[in-house]
Amino acid sequence: MYILLALIAAAVVGIAVHFATPRRELRGVALIPAVAAAVAAALYTALTWAGLGEASFWQWAIVLAAAAAAAVGSSLVLTRIRGARDAAAARAAGVR
Repeated sequence: MYILLALIAAAVVGIAVHFATPRRELRGVALIPAVAAAVAAALYTALTWAGLGEASFWQWAIVLAAAAAAAVGSSLVLTRIRGARDAAAARAAGVR
Protein backbone atom coordinates (compact mmCIF):
# COMPACT_ATOMS: atom_id res chain seq x y z
CA MET A 1 0.00 0.00 0.00
CA TYR A 2 2.93 2.33 0.67
CA ILE A 3 3.96 2.08 -2.97
CA LEU A 4 0.79 3.96 -3.93
CA LEU A 5 1.79 6.83 -1.68
CA ALA A 6 5.29 6.81 -3.18
CA LEU A 7 3.85 6.97 -6.69
CA ILE A 8 1.54 9.84 -5.79
CA ALA A 9 4.42 11.74 -4.18
CA ALA A 10 6.63 11.12 -7.24
CA ALA A 11 3.88 12.33 -9.57
CA VAL A 12 3.53 15.50 -7.49
CA VAL A 13 7.29 16.01 -7.73
CA GLY A 14 7.00 15.50 -11.49
CA ILE A 15 4.24 18.09 -11.75
CA ALA A 16 6.35 20.57 -9.79
CA VAL A 17 9.33 19.92 -12.07
CA HIS A 18 7.16 20.32 -15.18
CA PHE A 19 6.02 23.75 -14.09
CA ALA A 20 9.41 24.81 -12.71
CA THR A 21 11.47 24.08 -15.82
CA PRO A 22 11.39 26.47 -18.78
CA ARG A 23 9.66 25.95 -22.14
CA ARG A 24 6.99 23.65 -20.77
CA GLU A 25 4.85 24.28 -23.87
CA LEU A 26 7.19 21.91 -25.74
CA ARG A 27 6.22 18.82 -23.74
CA GLY A 28 2.99 17.28 -22.56
CA VAL A 29 1.74 18.05 -19.09
CA ALA A 30 1.60 14.36 -18.11
CA LEU A 31 4.95 13.28 -19.54
CA ILE A 32 7.30 14.37 -16.76
CA PRO A 33 5.04 13.18 -13.90
CA ALA A 34 4.73 9.83 -15.69
CA VAL A 35 8.52 9.54 -15.94
CA ALA A 36 8.88 10.36 -12.24
CA ALA A 37 6.21 7.84 -11.26
CA ALA A 38 7.73 5.09 -13.44
CA VAL A 39 11.18 5.60 -11.93
CA ALA A 40 9.69 5.67 -8.44
CA ALA A 41 7.73 2.45 -9.04
CA ALA A 42 10.74 0.55 -10.36
CA LEU A 43 13.09 1.78 -7.67
CA TYR A 44 10.60 1.29 -4.82
CA THR A 45 10.01 -2.28 -5.94
CA ALA A 46 13.74 -2.98 -6.27
CA LEU A 47 14.52 -1.54 -2.86
CA THR A 48 11.68 -3.49 -1.27
CA TRP A 49 12.96 -6.71 -2.82
CA ALA A 50 16.48 -5.79 -1.64
CA GLY A 51 15.24 -5.84 1.94
CA LEU A 52 14.54 -2.23 2.87
CA GLY A 53 11.35 -1.90 4.85
CA GLU A 54 8.35 -0.31 3.18
CA ALA A 55 8.24 2.44 5.78
CA SER A 56 12.00 3.01 5.80
CA PHE A 57 13.06 6.66 5.64
CA TRP A 58 15.98 5.77 3.39
CA GLN A 59 13.76 4.01 0.90
CA TRP A 60 11.50 7.03 0.64
CA ALA A 61 14.45 9.44 0.41
CA ILE A 62 16.16 7.42 -2.33
CA VAL A 63 12.96 6.92 -4.31
CA LEU A 64 11.88 10.55 -4.21
CA ALA A 65 15.38 11.86 -4.94
CA ALA A 66 15.72 9.52 -7.92
CA ALA A 67 12.25 10.49 -9.17
CA ALA A 68 13.14 14.17 -8.93
CA ALA A 69 16.46 13.65 -10.70
CA ALA A 70 14.80 11.64 -13.47
CA ALA A 71 12.09 14.26 -13.85
CA VAL A 72 14.56 17.15 -14.10
CA GLY A 73 16.87 15.28 -16.44
CA SER A 74 14.15 14.07 -18.77
CA SER A 75 12.48 17.48 -18.75
CA LEU A 76 15.64 19.26 -19.82
CA VAL A 77 16.65 16.66 -22.41
CA LEU A 78 13.21 16.25 -23.96
CA THR A 79 12.67 20.00 -24.14
CA ARG A 80 15.99 20.46 -25.92
CA ILE A 81 15.25 17.63 -28.38
CA ARG A 82 11.74 18.89 -29.12
CA GLY A 83 12.97 22.46 -29.61
CA ALA A 84 15.65 21.33 -32.05
CA ARG A 85 13.23 19.16 -34.03
CA ASP A 86 10.64 21.92 -34.20
CA ALA A 87 13.26 24.38 -35.43
CA ALA A 88 14.47 21.92 -38.08
CA ALA A 89 10.91 21.24 -39.23
CA ALA A 90 10.20 24.97 -39.44
CA ARG A 91 13.34 25.55 -41.50
CA ALA A 92 12.45 22.65 -43.80
CA ALA A 93 8.97 24.06 -44.31
CA GLY A 94 10.37 27.53 -44.97
CA VAL A 95 8.55 29.07 -42.03
CA ARG A 96 11.64 30.52 -40.39
